Amino acid sequence: MDSRIFEEIRSCGFSLDRLAEGYPELCALKNIPQNPEYHGEGDVYSHTRMVCESLTAFPKWQELPAGEQELLFMAAAFHDIGKEICTKQEDGKWVSPKHAIVGEKVFRRLVYREAERFGLSFEQRETAAKLIRYHGLPVWFWKKPRAEYELLKAAESIPLRLLYLLSRADVEGRIGKEADSLEEQVELFGEYARETGGWEGPWEFAGSYTKYQYFHKEHIWKGADLYDDTVFDVILMAGLPLSGKDSWIEKNGGNLPVISLDDIRTELGILPSKGSGRVVSQARERARELLRRKEPFIWNATNIVRETRQKLVELFSGYGARVHILYLEVPYGELLFRNRKRERYIPENVLEDMIRKLEVPEPWEAYEVRIITGSGEKEE
Repeated sequence: MDSRIFEEIRSCGFSLDRLAEGYPELCALKNIPQNPEYHGEGDVYSHTRMVCESLTAFPKWQELPAGEQELLFMAAAFHDIGKEICTKQEDGKWVSPKHAIVGEKVFRRLVYREAERFGLSFEQRETAAKLIRYHGLPVWFWKKPRAEYELLKAAESIPLRLLYLLSRADVEGRIGKEADSLEEQVELFGEYARETGGWEGPWEFAGSYTKYQYFHKEHIWKGADLYDDTVFDVILMAGLPLSGKDSWIEKNGGNLPVISLDDIRTELGILPSKGSGRVVSQARERARELLRRKEPFIWNATNIVRETRQKLVELFSGYGARVHILYLEVPYGELLFRNRKRERYIPENVLEDMIRKLEVPEPWEAYEVRIITGSGEKEE
């Protein structure tokens, strides 16, 4: 798939104003106020323009390959897209709490639903989404209880050298107090990231087990080589409804037992809109029976929210399982087509709400994370 927005970014001379002519989501930022104490430049759009101008003025950005220049410019253009939802007044001041977290989801949903307009690959979309998610990390990482952990977790999804450039542009593209201090913090991030690892890509752990333990236990040294005492495998399916999970299991699941929330719901005669707690309780009990016997199995459900996945990963790994998350995704148009053909039609508002909540699995979440999209498979 051609990256249409990349072509437009380059053809418009890396101008936010010209890019916004074809992407009205950016124009909407002109109506979003900011605290003048920290953003004397004005609304979110004014700040975004300054960020884009600062980015393209960096010699390090100018040295990047064309694809990375365009990707980083796009991330800068959309880095505050979450502020449209999050901005509010508190004690008479404009604030936008959690706008980076919300912005990641807003961007992902926008690109997923309008794939033809953006023309991004899955990897391009997710890299930009994660740059949006983590764009404030370089400023605040030093306040985190486990600074190294936070950096390496981000590095699982994005090269920290790109995050550094975006955050540097973000702090330079504003007028307000503490501007010099923020720049110093971003520079500190750059130095620490180079020393810690993750500057170019994910840290190379000794093995999958060590990596899993580092991100799920405290006080694990990143350079350790832990003995892998896992004894069996559990596959945790993830993806929107109609993404092909059942078909994948039918073709690749072999004779493994399958714990399916949909099947249990049918067995118990519970409608989709009711009784989720009872269904999940029954599924967990069946899983525990297999876990106690150290028997491999497949857990089949949407699992589109990270918190839900992590609770299951913790449960399964607690019994000595190697947990493999398998995420499947099909294009938005294909998803709608399959839904129209389905006997148990999913109301469109329900499906859209699930797309809005979607959190694509990150590589650190399990022993292994595999991604299968309409264009192929990516293993993490």
